[in-house]
Amino acid sequence: MTGTFLGNAWGFGWGHGACNGPPRHNHPIMQTHVFWRLLFGLRDRGQSLGLTLCLAGALGVAPIAQGSVGAAGASNPAGIDWVPLSGFSLARTETTVGQFRRFAQATGSLTRAEREGGGAVFEAGWVQKPGWTWAAPFGGAPGRTADDEPAVHIGFDEAQAFCRWAGGRLPTDAQWVSAAYTEQRRTPPAGFSTGLSYRYPTGDSPQGAQCLADCGAAAQQRALRHGASLSRGHGHARVAQTPAGVNGLHDMGGNAWEWVDEPQSTGTADAGRAERRTRGGSWWYGAAQMQADHLQGKPADTAVVYIGFRCAKAAH
Repeated sequence: MTGTFLGNAWGFGWGHGACNGPPRHNHPIMQTHVFWRLLFGLRDRGQSLGLTLCLAGALGVAPIAQGSVGAAGASNPAGIDWVPLSGFSLARTETTVGQFRRFAQATGSLTRAEREGGGAVFEAGWVQKPGWTWAAPFGGAPGRTADDEPAVHIGFDEAQAFCRWAGGRLPTDAQWVSAAYTEQRRTPPAGFSTGLSYRYPTGDSPQGAQCLADCGAAAQQRALRHGASLSRGHGHARVAQTPAGVNGLHDMGGNAWEWVDEPQSTGTADAGRAERRTRGGSWWYGAAQMQADHLQGKPADTAVVYIGFRCAKAAH
């Protein structure tokens, strides 16, 4: 077994980052957060795209692509694709590696998994995996991880900090359940009916989700683990690669567990490790964990390979 066995006492908590001329990837200013704040501040405040590209190109840096998740801007720095629901809006996908990178570069934040050398996976107990972080969920060089993979190895408070920066917050348990199981669109596509609640976030069947064994052969075919050896499961999928489910949301069932703003237990002496609820199951589990009556929780500082999150915000 690789890694360090941590029993019940493990704990956790990187970011990195046209004009003419050759790229200079080792330019010293690139090692400072001042550069990244300037670069992304120009972009997010709506300044000239050419100016932003010029500044980046002069130092040999490619600005982060906007991608298909959503367009970044002053009011939406993470580029979240917000889905309006009853009384609030929810991110269409789980928070991605690319989105979390924007946050890390803008704020200089380091997660606990980064500071302590890596997150964890459950094998014959919790095992810390060196180098497994949001930027490299299964270890190795961060550059091999696509920007549209789910950001994992992130604790509850770290997820909440991202959502606050992104203009929202983590959803409450009630909001998450409402969005995941009850169709709220006025004219949903075939297979969904307005006002109807479904057994799974994918509808009447778990087929199409990224889960273990119960979700169809495609789940294994699209699984990513970047060469890591896993004792169980096949790995996560890129966000929005699974079919959209209830309310047009992706991966509310399977792929990565998602933190919700709901205590799972009370009375702990260490408030920072108080259990918080997670929802939706993951690629490590089958369909049972995707159902609304399945309640799961972890200490708030848990940083593992199959827990991620998405954000909510108040309706306008």
